[in-house]
Amino acid sequence: MESIDLLVLRTARNWLAAGERCLLATVVRTWGSSPRPVGSMMVLRHDGRVVGSVSGGCIEDDLIHRYSSAYKGPGLPEGAPQLVRYGVSADEAHRFGLPCGGTLEIVLEFAPCVQALEQLLARLDEGMLMRRHLNLATGEVTLEATTTPDPFSFDGQRISNPLGPGYRMLLIGAGALAEYVAIMAQFNGFKVSVCDPRPEYMNTWTVTGVDTVVGMPDDVVRAFAPDVRTCIIALSHDPKLDDLALLEALQGPAFYIGAIGSRRNSQNRRARLIEHFGETEASLRRLHGPIGIYIGSKTPAEIAVSVMAEVLAAKNNVALPGELSVDQAKRTREQHALAG
Repeated sequence: MESIDLLVLRTARNWLAAGERCLLATVVRTWGSSPRPVGSMMVLRHDGRVVGSVSGGCIEDDLIHRYSSAYKGPGLPEGAPQLVRYGVSADEAHRFGLPCGGTLEIVLEFAPCVQALEQLLARLDEGMLMRRHLNLATGEVTLEATTTPDPFSFDGQRISNPLGPGYRMLLIGAGALAEYVAIMAQFNGFKVSVCDPRPEYMNTWTVTGVDTVVGMPDDVVRAFAPDVRTCIIALSHDPKLDDLALLEALQGPAFYIGAIGSRRNSQNRRARLIEHFGETEASLRRLHGPIGIYIGSKTPAEIAVSVMAEVLAAKNNVALPGELSVDQAKRTREQHALAG
């Protein structure tokens, strides 16, 4: 399943290439609580069809009423982009379904350049990290290749929106847990690959839309060329497979690296990597294990929820409190049990 940003851009390109008129809306500022973060995009076709989101739904409805023919409105205007604000007053916040005190500003591009979208999508499909700059005064769009995922910025006159290739996930081990993780990752816009040299596991893989790779995990990780939008998770329960993959993954910039296992197995893994492979506590700081957040999960599906929650927190740069870690939560429960 493609990321929502790429889906919006690709839909806008396709509609424009087919001769359809559409507007591209981008959230550029928020105050207080806001349903969608800055950089969120949606595309609205002249007949009222929408892909993407800039709010919980009410602002989308207002834009459809204002700018589409679905409700016999005036249709899409011509000219330079416009800056609109929602939720300034309490009445507006209530009307548009914004949380208490929520306000957001949106830039509307009434004539997105199809050639610029073609160029942008071509570079994103090649795996490049890009910034899309928009001049509000003229509507001019410029594209810039970059190597650093700097945050979205808007100075009142110019938007600079970081857009990268879709997030990728590489799973080591093709067991039941990997299938559940793969399904959840695809729902969250990740392109998923699974590696397992064991035919008895790979031959029973059932999740569609996942790239299956047969080979030794360390070679596969190296060929995968992890970047800052990559996560690598070892789920085979076989140290001969997991350890080599993790060692290779730790050499790159993946935003999340983790391995399944109990607290004891995780401690043993760290000891092995230090004793036999020259790793240190410092070099293993990026390695998550036991993986996931503590929700008392028992089944593969529940464990996958736990793992995916931790991956998304890392993706979104959210520092989870220590009591949510599996290790600390179980220690606390053990202490309470002894005290009781």
